[in-house]
Amino acid sequence: MRLPFENTARVVVGAFAIPLVALLILIPGSRQTQGAQASGKATYSSKCAACHGADGSGNTATGKALKLRDLRSADVQKMSDADLANIISKGKGKMSAYQASLGSDKIGQVVTYLRELAHSK
Repeated sequence: MRLPFENTARVVVGAFAIPLVALLILIPGSRQTQGAQASGKATYSSKCAACHGADGSGNTATGKALKLRDLRSADVQKMSDADLANIISKGKGKMSAYQASLGSDKIGQVVTYLRELAHSK
């Protein structure tokens, strides 16, 4: 004979178990994402900021001389991740190609960081 609260207990346990499992799955992923974001920022700071500025505005002596676009602008941000990665990989205009020195993973992390710059504008 089942007690009246048995089904209720199962529902309550199930209601807590599903979000808990989801949280446990997402925590390692969010740590990886945070690591990738930090790596993207570090790479951007060392390879890109001299010309594009720490904030992506292009408001540096080199950026002004080369008439660089603001990386936070709608024109840049509407570009696909693949297009941005391609420019970083192959270079554009006087910008050097970075595929050999950075590789696809770090370039992807820089693209992720470029997306973050737009939110800090």
